Amino acid sequence: MNLNGKTLFITGASRGIGLAIAKRAAKDGANIVIAAKTAETNPKLPGTIYSAAAEIVEAGGRALPLQTDIRDEASVVAAMQQAVEEFGGIDILVNNASAISLTPTPATQMKRFDLMFGVNVRGTYLCTQTCLPHLIRSAQAGRNPHVLNMSPPLSMKTHWFQGHVAYTMAKYGMSECTLGHAGEFKPHGIGVNSLWPRTAIATAALQMIPGVDINKCRKPEILADAAYLVLTSDAKTTTGNFFIDDTLLAQHGITDLDSYSVVPGTKEFIPDFFVD
Repeated sequence: MNLNGKTLFITGASRGIGLAIAKRAAKDGANIVIAAKTAETNPKLPGTIYSAAAEIVEAGGRALPLQTDIRDEASVVAAMQQAVEEFGGIDILVNNASAISLTPTPATQMKRFDLMFGVNVRGTYLCTQTCLPHLIRSAQAGRNPHVLNMSPPLSMKTHWFQGHVAYTMAKYGMSECTLGHAGEFKPHGIGVNSLWPRTAIATAALQMIPGVDINKCRKPEILADAAYLVLTSDAKTTTGNFFIDDTLLAQHGITDLDSYSVVPGTKEFIPDFFVD
C-alpha cells in the first residue's frame, strides 16, 4: 500500500515536521494540501506555504498552498472545500500545527494560553470535525482514510504537567481527540492515531527556544518516515494508538537511526517531553 493519488490535508505544513511528512508522501505521488498561516517570508522563521509547495512538487507530488487559520471555522471550511474542488476529496488529515510555551503558571499570559488551546485543541478538533464527511466518503470508496495527530501518549504523572501546565493540557487535548475519535470513527473504517518523537526534533520553532542544542536532536524525517508507516497501514485495524517514532520504526525492522541524527554518530539526544 502506498499514498499514490491520495490527498493529504496537513496543518502547519509550511516547514518542519509537517513539511517533512508532506514530502515523504509526495514521493509516492500524493496530493498535498498545505494548510498553514505563513504566506510571506519571515526572516526568523523560514518557510511559507508557497516555498513548501515548490518542495512538494519537486519531490513528486501535487501541492495546493492554502493560507489557513485553523482556529477559525470559516477559514477551515473554506480550505477543505478548495481541497475537495482541486483534488476530488480528502483521504488523510494530519493535525500537525501546534503552539508551544514552556512557561510556569505565573509566566503564562492568558493570550498565550488561548493561543495554545486555540491551535492545539480547537484547531485539531475543528479540522477533524470539518474533514469527517470527506473521510467517510474516502472510506466508502475503499481509500483507507486516516487521521494522524502529532501529539503525545497520555499520562497522568505530575512531572509532565508541573512547569508547563498550560502547554501539557493543550497537547493532551490533541491526544484526547485521538482517544475519543478512534472509538467514534471506528465504525466508519477511519483510523485515528497519534505520533510523537522520543527525542527533540530539530525544527525552526525549536531553535527559537533558548538553550536547546540542535546538535543533540534528530531530523524531522524520522517522524516523516514513521508517519508514512501509520498512513499506509490498514485504517480498520490500526487505530487508537499512541506511537513513538523509534519504537514504530523498530517494529518495521528499521533500527539504524543514525541517518536521522543532526550530527551523525550522536549517542546522547535531548529527550522530548511526555515519553516515560
